[in-house]
Amino acid sequence: MLPTITCAGRNTQNIGFLFRKNPARPQVFELSYGRAFVFYPEVSGEKTTIALLLDIDPVDLARGRTGAAGGLFDYVNDRPYVSSSFLSVAIARVFGSAMGGRHDEFQALADAALDWTATLVMLPCRGETAMPRRVFEPLAYEVSFEAFAADEKFPEWRDSSYVNLTLRDRLRLADLLHHLYVLIPVFDRNRHYWIGEEEVDKLLRHGEEWLQDHPERNFITLRNAER
Repeated sequence: MLPTITCAGRNTQNIGFLFRKNPARPQVFELSYGRAFVFYPEVSGEKTTIALLLDIDPVDLARGRTGAAGGLFDYVNDRPYVSSSFLSVAIARVFGSAMGGRHDEFQALADAALDWTATLVMLPCRGETAMPRRVFEPLAYEVSFEAFAADEKFPEWRDSSYVNLTLRDRLRLADLLHHLYVLIPVFDRNRHYWIGEEEVDKLLRHGEEWLQDHPERNFITLRNAER
């Protein structure tokens, strides 16, 4: 999967400082279920994009490789290709500093509302195509998504269970990342971890500034708590 986050405006090359990721140097992060690659497909003063590529081995997941959250899936599964709970965990791991919203040298930039566009590819909706708007629009996002046929050669299979989602809003980067972290698992009915008190506390902590006032608060909380 290859989600991207784009900032448009002036001096957007400076968002590298917010992510604490150098646009000139791609980085690799080892995760328990694979690797995460961070790079910038586009950097300029007017528009800068950062991409987070996850490399997940479905065989390792099925075998339960040592140190991996494995043994929960068949050898053939959708995990390497969809925006799932694996992506949510990777966001917290790779962009944890940006989620904190603090920066010694660029605090004014971290506090600023900027024009962001986030794209999530292959988000699992399972036929619930109204759910992206239901979940994201109350947070003031402009929501659009691309739905497509499950297989163009077999129209009788109807629409795919996945959509490509685009979110646009003017807000702090930290708020955007918290929203993605909490809300991506709402769409994933096949999460790779068991839900316990620690995960519930984490949900409440990341959503404490906005989840309480969300009209779908109960739905979001229940979906995050499902196993």
